[in-house]
Amino acid sequence: MPPNPKNLILNLLLANDGTPLTAADAVGSCALFGIRENSVRVALVRLGAAGLIASAGRGAYRLGPQAAHLAEELSSWRSSESRVCDWHGAWIMVSTGHLGRSDRTALRTRQRALALLGFKELNDTLHVRPDNLIGHAPVVRERLRKLGLEPDAPVFAATDLPPELDASARTLWQGEALNSAYRQTRQKLQDWMAHADELEPEVAARECYLLGNEAIRQLVFDPLLPEPLVDAAERRAFTATVLAFDQAGHRIWRERLPAALASREPPQAGTGKVTADSAMKGRRPTAH
Repeated sequence: MPPNPKNLILNLLLANDGTPLTAADAVGSCALFGIRENSVRVALVRLGAAGLIASAGRGAYRLGPQAAHLAEELSSWRSSESRVCDWHGAWIMVSTGHLGRSDRTALRTRQRALALLGFKELNDTLHVRPDNLIGHAPVVRERLRKLGLEPDAPVFAATDLPPELDASARTLWQGEALNSAYRQTRQKLQDWMAHADELEPEVAARECYLLGNEAIRQLVFDPLLPEPLVDAAERRAFTATVLAFDQAGHRIWRERLPAALASREPPQAGTGKVTADSAMKGRRPTAH
């Protein structure tokens, strides 16, 4: 399945590091995945209406105000391991029992914020995660607020849970499943990189985006658990492989793809086919 054009456009903007994205670049890059020009332009309009992108001049776009804090959080996956510190058994709690559930938009925003920071539901009123992030509750509270958690949701540290509640909290994450996912995705990425040079540039560009999207999303939503809840060394090895894969993907989009497309006959205007200039000007979208 081709990627969703709205998600792909947002990823293009994330990869541009603040440089505006032109409509032509968006159309050309999306065409690599068989996404028609009309679908891209509809996606641009809808993203603009939602405040996720904003005009940056004639036919150019940048991330909008509604995407700023989320983009900051998503872009931090490369340095995720630097946020982890030793765990001494304490927990960070978020009290949500008094918050409404009828506003579906607010509920989705709340759930996404909690998921991005690795929280799980301990009971109907509390979400919890290990207190092993640098800065502890104050920093976590600030990050959750930026991601849209309601200001009146208490975020605090708990150091003396009853033994049965502590034991229950430790079972909320499937540590062995996480360890297995680290190993499997790492192996998949390593196998692909070993044979990437044998692929046609367009095929390599498509595949590295799709594989990278899956791997980076896995890393973005990783709860960053401490030992003994997961194998932290396995996670670090996985993270290192995703970083190497991301660099390989950037090389493909920056070097191999534009060179291959430039050697072909340019398409007629309006065909929606990719050209060297419109293939992200050598940039690879960073997935999330």
